[in-house]
Amino acid sequence: MVKQWFKSGSPWIWMTGGAVSISLISVLGLLAMIAWKGLSFFWPSQVMQFELDGSVTKQTVIGEVYDREMVPKSRLEAMGVDLSGFNKENLERLLIKTGNREYVDLDFRWVLETDIKSKTTPADLAVFERSKNGNFYGYIETVIKDGQVITDNKKQVLEELVDRAVDLNDQAADLQDGDIGHINYELERLRLQEKSYLLDDALTDERVAELAQQRAALRADYLVLEKQLFALRSQAKRDKVTVKDMRGVSVTIPLYQVLDFWLPNDMGFFAKLGHYFVQLGKFISDDPREANTEGGVFPAIFGTVFMVMLMAVIVTPFGVVAAIYLHEYAAKNAVTKMIRIAVINLAGVPSIVYGVFGLGFFVYVLGGSLDQLFYPEAAPSPVFGTPGVMWSALTLAILTLPVVIVSTEEGLSRIPSTVRHGSLALGATKAETLWRIIVPMASPAIMTGLILAVARAAGEVAPLMLVGVVKMAPTLPLDGNFPYFHLDRKFMHLGFHIYDVGFQSPNVEAARPLVYATAFLLVSVIITLNITAIGIRNHLREKYRSLEH
Repeated sequence: MVKQWFKSGSPWIWMTGGAVSISLISVLGLLAMIAWKGLSFFWPSQVMQFELDGSVTKQTVIGEVYDREMVPKSRLEAMGVDLSGFNKENLERLLIKTGNREYVDLDFRWVLETDIKSKTTPADLAVFERSKNGNFYGYIETVIKDGQVITDNKKQVLEELVDRAVDLNDQAADLQDGDIGHINYELERLRLQEKSYLLDDALTDERVAELAQQRAALRADYLVLEKQLFALRSQAKRDKVTVKDMRGVSVTIPLYQVLDFWLPNDMGFFAKLGHYFVQLGKFISDDPREANTEGGVFPAIFGTVFMVMLMAVIVTPFGVVAAIYLHEYAAKNAVTKMIRIAVINLAGVPSIVYGVFGLGFFVYVLGGSLDQLFYPEAAPSPVFGTPGVMWSALTLAILTLPVVIVSTEEGLSRIPSTVRHGSLALGATKAETLWRIIVPMASPAIMTGLILAVARAAGEVAPLMLVGVVKMAPTLPLDGNFPYFHLDRKFMHLGFHIYDVGFQSPNVEAARPLVYATAFLLVSVIITLNITAIGIRNHLREKYRSLEH
């Protein structure tokens, strides 16, 4: 009976199903762990006040409990900690984020349970999120509005003043990045234009006067906008708040440095839930701060999606044309076999090799040649002869090209030869047959190759480090200045952001939750791109299903 069961193949079916189930559970479990560790970071935790005494000097510590661990007593005693009065084999140690970075040596510290004499969660403890130096913890003492001390409804008034300061800072940033940035861009364009005339020996007096007139008009506009910018910054610096920190010292914080504040110990569940989604939205929409350990990741999201879409636009036509030639036109000889072997082997080349090739050929050779031909006035500063988003997209297009070629060829090989013969018999040319019959029927396979290409390209980091990705990009590759798409600019990437925050951060403990949050965001972006491509593939499959019959 058992022998017949083995001969039927059922054990191998169950074994395969079990392996797939275990793999799926493992992947889902890993994603769930990343999501929990990353997304729970934005929940407003309780802020506790600890009174410490024992192996440390008597002091007050205010902060959030970030982590807990059990430490053997013997290890602590070996480190010189006196634990003669305690009989536990293992003692709990708390990792506390104390913030107030400019007044303490470390904004994270480990505290033994034996040193904690008391711990409380006062309702009036406030957390201030600042544009620099991280969070500040303390008790609100006074609110100063336009030089006057506010005594009534301090919390409500402070909320209004913080919103006002944030709004003024946003207006100043928009003005600086928008209109003032556009003027600076135009002034640089005029400088390069003048240098171009000089190199061509075409800088006449009329052109000098015309350029001077344009510069004068731009500088006049600049002075007007500069006054508006200084006025906005001056208004934002008007108000202040005085906070008593854990040292018992009153610290005055200018509100133009405050992005938000909250009293977590005084918040109910729904208030915390609303605050959670606000912080999550800031993480997605804001720019990074404090060496990428604070703020959001919007430039990295934009750079990742923009680069992947540009790569898809480049790799799809090249991959499809190559596959059509190999399958429909190329002779079945030794050269074709060698080409197929080369294409298959290219899929196994390490990605860093593609990065070195992209740096050497695209950046230095091709980009340097473009600069010499079209941008001599920019010398010695390179335009395309330096890593940028276009070279990154081209490098990843070559990296993923074998996947698209192989997938498209498989789709072409599944189309019956009778379909081709029938089309040719009805008088269509080979080109018409390919364009109207064969390519539409193979479009689901083409989309499958594109899905695989996007999934691989979106997660690649090693080659991008050589051909365009940076830790912090001052401007996006897309803005309001002509030609709007600036493919020569460097960009940020979620994968490199994870590497930078996780391994290059000066503050490891603060960066750890952001690593999980960014990793989950990268997976979400890849899943979103793939789902979109799968939806298009399914639509094409249904649209051209009738051709198969």
